[in-house]
Amino acid sequence: MAGDGLITIQSRFGVTETIDRLAEVVKRSGLLVFARIDHAAGAREVGAALRPTELLIFGNPRGGTPLMQESQLAGIDLPVKALGWEDVQGNAWLSYNDPHWIAERHGLGDASRAAVAAIAAGMEKVIAAAAGMDPS
Repeated sequence: MAGDGLITIQSRFGVTETIDRLAEVVKRSGLLVFARIDHAAGAREVGAALRPTELLIFGNPRGGTPLMQESQLAGIDLPVKALGWEDVQGNAWLSYNDPHWIAERHGLGDASRAAVAAIAAGMEKVIAAAAGMDPS
């Protein structure tokens, strides 16, 4: 886990295609897509430039509720989200909060340990699939 709690992997696809793929794999996995935010479009609306940057917010109450039962403040980090972004070289990346970091941040323990592990495994799987990477 990175010190900042973020996990970032490079995508084989552009930002929009990566987020499209993520939304599709999330839905196929039985998760809900709550929102998709195109930050670059928002920047254009105010006359500013921003490289492609899109946020997908998704999850399932079965996964996140145990975390919030142990500490309601965990809800600030839920549902989970992934940010697709393009660097200055034109490479696309997916970044997300490490679920173990979320657990540490909120002082979660045994009551939500299994849920955190399931969220972490699920995130690794859907992110790797969206980015076209092998999850191993």
